[in-house]
Amino acid sequence: MDHDGHLGAVRARRRPRALSPLREHLRDTFWFTPTVGLLGAAVAAAGVLELDGLLIRTLQGEGEYGAVSSLIDLADDTKTIITTVGSAMLTFIGVVFSISLVALQMASGQFSPRVVRLYVRSRITKCTFAVFLATFLFALLVQASYQGDTDPRTVETVPVFSSVTCVVMVLVSLVLFVVYVNSTLRLMRVSHVIDRITRESFQALERVGDRADPEPAVFGEATDEIAHRGRAGVLRDVHIARLVRVARRHGLVLRLIPRIGDFVVPGTPVLAVHGGPAPGRRALRYTVSVGVERTFHQDLGFGLRQLSDIAQRALSPAVNDPTTAVQCLDRIVQILAAVARRPLGALHHYDRKGAVRLVRELPGWTDLVDLGLAEIRGCAIGAPQVTRRLMAALDDLLRLAPEERHPPLVRHRTLLRQAVDLAVPEPADREFALLPDRQGIG
Repeated sequence: MDHDGHLGAVRARRRPRALSPLREHLRDTFWFTPTVGLLGAAVAAAGVLELDGLLIRTLQGEGEYGAVSSLIDLADDTKTIITTVGSAMLTFIGVVFSISLVALQMASGQFSPRVVRLYVRSRITKCTFAVFLATFLFALLVQASYQGDTDPRTVETVPVFSSVTCVVMVLVSLVLFVVYVNSTLRLMRVSHVIDRITRESFQALERVGDRADPEPAVFGEATDEIAHRGRAGVLRDVHIARLVRVARRHGLVLRLIPRIGDFVVPGTPVLAVHGGPAPGRRALRYTVSVGVERTFHQDLGFGLRQLSDIAQRALSPAVNDPTTAVQCLDRIVQILAAVARRPLGALHHYDRKGAVRLVRELPGWTDLVDLGLAEIRGCAIGAPQVTRRLMAALDDLLRLAPEERHPPLVRHRTLLRQAVDLAVPEPADREFALLPDRQGIG
């Protein structure tokens, strides 16, 4: 095998696993899981009621009418329980919904409107709603199955298995309610919100890995462009696997023009075509997703955006919480330290033969540093706890980053010193505010 063939094989083996973003989009919606729960409850009710009818027919066929009479008496006793369950679950649903609304309002006002998506994506919240709705619907269907006929010879069904299943679902609902309250209380604490944002940022970073190329390949002049034809909004993600297939089928290289997270309007060029005319509109359907807000799926800067927003809100005169800003800086430094030595630039996606088919730009090192530090630096001049933490953060990043990535860090440190010198008249206070301290004021 020649060198080019070997390189193509290596690239093919390292080709990223390009998954459809449908799963991420469903996680950003609240209707899907409860709807699945309702459908599951209807199917489960139909299946369990059929088992009840099969049990009664079996006992009648064997002449066990005494056992049928006992089951009828038992069903009469459980009817009150099932009726109570139906009304109680409706009340529980109202309580959970009220708690969610309060949590969303507090999170939006205290942290940032961007963190509301954490509650929308919460699996516990969705599962709790789904199980509660499923239990409510299941109880209604079981109540509807009760028959007025009490003759053991002619009765068609007695809800035995369905009653037991309903009670089990109630127990599961109670356990989920406790877990839900605990999860909601955790998400109302800023430290857990910051940690959640950081973990999602690292998941987005792991999806990129070390595959970025700081020097993008040259494909010549673009032969065509593909404009956005849908609604205006934020470019959330692209369907990588489908774009690679389309480019391979037409012998092209596609380059994403805007970055993930950019706002695009109808007519904005979104894909540059290299190597031939643009594919038909039908071939590119559902390859570019535009929504009302950014997501973590393919957006490396979204986590830094949220952490910066929380820190600025904490440093505002209305809140005046520099400790929260320091916590945000801790995580910003953690994210920047993780990418300090990673390649950034163009991300190439290959087909099975190792040929480049899709190119998209990642934020550069300077972009990420400015996103994480610039706005906090501007708001932190009157908060020595934050300026001290910021100085320590810059010193740490200067030690971790390679020398060619030092200029934006040195620039921020210089600007911070100049701003403190202008804003703080006393030399002792200036010296205190610029003393590096990883705890701010430990």
